[in-house]
Amino acid sequence: MIFLMNMKSEVNTLQTAWKMLIWLLIAQVMVSFVGRSLAPLTILIGKDLSLSNTQIGMLPAALFLGQSLAAIPSGLLVDRLGTKKQLFGTIALLGISFVLISLANQFYLLLLIVVVGGGAYAAMHPATNRGILYWFPQRSRGTAMGIKQMGITAGSALAALLLLPLAKEIGWRPALLISCLVLLAVGVLVSYYYQDAADSMINKETLFNRKDFREDLQAIVKNRKVLLLSISAMGLQGAQLCLTTYIILYAFEKLEMTLVLAGLLLVLAEIGGSIGRVAWGAISDKFFAGNRMIIMFIVTILTGFCALVCAVLLPTTPLLVVLLIVFLFGFSISGYNGVWMTIIVELVQKEKSGLATGVTITISSWGVLIIPPMFGYIVDASGSFSNGWLFLAVLMVVVVLILKQTTKQRNMKGGDGVVD
Repeated sequence: MIFLMNMKSEVNTLQTAWKMLIWLLIAQVMVSFVGRSLAPLTILIGKDLSLSNTQIGMLPAALFLGQSLAAIPSGLLVDRLGTKKQLFGTIALLGISFVLISLANQFYLLLLIVVVGGGAYAAMHPATNRGILYWFPQRSRGTAMGIKQMGITAGSALAALLLLPLAKEIGWRPALLISCLVLLAVGVLVSYYYQDAADSMINKETLFNRKDFREDLQAIVKNRKVLLLSISAMGLQGAQLCLTTYIILYAFEKLEMTLVLAGLLLVLAEIGGSIGRVAWGAISDKFFAGNRMIIMFIVTILTGFCALVCAVLLPTTPLLVVLLIVFLFGFSISGYNGVWMTIIVELVQKEKSGLATGVTITISSWGVLIIPPMFGYIVDASGSFSNGWLFLAVLMVVVVLILKQTTKQRNMKGGDGVVD
């Protein structure tokens, strides 16, 4: 009888966990729909404000500057406040900041507001990661994290699919404003229906305890595997933003596609990333027994291969070949994030998962601050997108070397949260 009662309790908990995952996914989709709307809209924003390729590369850099500045504080807060409260605050701040972006007329004012929006966007990651960590056991956590992370690329794909055509008809400013209003409405629903796990151990008493924060931060930073993996993610994050930021311009200018078709390439890349985030997580769970570092190597090698192919594509290249390469590019470089986040939260104690997420996002965000503007500068200076893609291919070689150093720090098989 006790056994049956325990079984029933586990089933009910698992059902609740999947319901909460749905709300986390909805929140992630809408936050990404707005937060990553700059990528599909850059060509219209660039024309409106007369921006160079280098300046266009500064837009995602500004978003991730805000993310890097806010990642650790937001990670600390979610470990004290819980996922539910931070979800609502994140959605509200992001919606308001992007409303202001739709009203900005000066480039540097626009950059400043994007930084604020990036700070709000950053708070989403530790909040949702913590929710996954507490609701799901290790054996299914990679799959759950992949589904949740799929919301990022799904939201970005929806932005390219819906916002770009809408922006062509009514202008990028009204289109962005409408998307912000939808985000705020969905945020109210998510904050009402989502619930924190019963054992999430919210520590309100130590919310402003600086000594505990310093000790927790030092423990995470001294974790060599967390540090090396975060450094490797700098290159991967930067490459990912290069793809989503420049694929439309590349297809429009280099491959001589129409603007609509070029926009569909971004949609295809994000669809590939959405599938990849679920697939890579499930593969690591089912076939590699939680050894997720293997996936990181595969993703990096595939990304370097796709970058090399993009460097040699021509306007006469068959469309099917272009579509396959762009899909594979997105499947790899936009699909690894769930695996990366799962490794990070499994390397630390559960109650420090939010802070660990903040630390890794802070470090990895520097790749986004540096690499997309460098890509744009290389294209501007050489007059060729091919040199930009070759730069990314070389970067992936460096990432592989860093990942090799990471695997030397003992076996990377998924655990359940222990700081070395």
